[in-house]
Amino acid sequence: MLKIPFSKVSCDGNELAYVREVLASGWLTTAGKTQTFEELFRERVGARFAFAVNSCTAGMHLALEALGVGPGDLVLVPTMTFTATAEVIRYLGADPIFLDVEYGSSLVTQDILSEAVRKYPETKVFMPVHFGGQSAPLLSANGKGLLDLCREKAIRVVEDAAHTFPAKCLGRMIGSLGDATCFSFYANKTITTAEGGMLTTDDPAIAERVKIMRLHGIDHDVWDRFTADKPAWEYDVIAPGFKYNMPDVAAAIGLAQLERADIFHRERERCARFYRERLAGLETIDLPLVHGNMEDHAWHLFVIILNERSPVSRHRFIKIMAERGIGTSVHYKPLHRMTYYRERYNLRPEDYPNAERIWKGCVSLPIYPSLSDADLDYICKVIWEVLS
Repeated sequence: MLKIPFSKVSCDGNELAYVREVLASGWLTTAGKTQTFEELFRERVGARFAFAVNSCTAGMHLALEALGVGPGDLVLVPTMTFTATAEVIRYLGADPIFLDVEYGSSLVTQDILSEAVRKYPETKVFMPVHFGGQSAPLLSANGKGLLDLCREKAIRVVEDAAHTFPAKCLGRMIGSLGDATCFSFYANKTITTAEGGMLTTDDPAIAERVKIMRLHGIDHDVWDRFTADKPAWEYDVIAPGFKYNMPDVAAAIGLAQLERADIFHRERERCARFYRERLAGLETIDLPLVHGNMEDHAWHLFVIILNERSPVSRHRFIKIMAERGIGTSVHYKPLHRMTYYRERYNLRPEDYPNAERIWKGCVSLPIYPSLSDADLDYICKVIWEVLS
């Protein structure tokens, strides 16, 4: 029997070589490797500024803080996301307003956002989640994308792009569209630094604030104090900042991963195409709803939904898959079902019909570059056997 984990990182490029360079340098935390990683990533997504951080969560916190989000402010966020998207709102004393999503894509649509803005006209920020690697409809050929609506209403946009590198929306790279975009480089993401993230923006004011708040509110790069040729011990603290910097050891891994990002992307797309071809016609599941071109999707996740015709429950399906050596996961239990948010905001499942329908049957299948066609064939055969 094959053993196929849900996720498996590919680190067979220059990762070890670049990490050794950092170890040999005698300086392990934020320095030259991080700066190079920031610059190359910035160029890749077409943004004016990029800041490496120690998680996507940190990036979203910094972005909201830079926009002045605070107590009493309202921030729109989809319910189908990881808790980090909403928790950073609470860090600042603001309140999340949870939105339902489109069935099949788990994305916020123009209609959903329009209704939320009508209901909550005082909204300060919208946080679209590019679920699974697919861009939310920020742009639209008819000029009625999510960004257009937010700009009409003076709502700022902080994108949760934890799943979404590299991906595009109408030909433009995610990372160069909203007021700020935050990426994740966690171990199971499309590229990894083990732990880490990146914040990109074109806004000089956001960039200046993030640069200061990322590392204790200190007024210049701390590593210069220890690596400069001339004494540079003097510094000032101009705000009560955070400890959100990325160390060079992590950035070294990221640089090697970035070199192979296009290869990883092609291989993930290959897996997605295989699934879509081999699982087409299986009436007991719904395949991911894809808007636009397959190649514009980052394919971090491949989520099937066991629908009302499924002969087994999701719990039973996951158990059988594990017994057959196949790892799976669930993305996500929606936030309106989480105890903290449900009780604090008196949330009701019936207010989120699409998310509820997704949640009751969603299962994420393995999708990563090293999956062979034989692995994929085995997975699909088991799925057909269990669910047909």
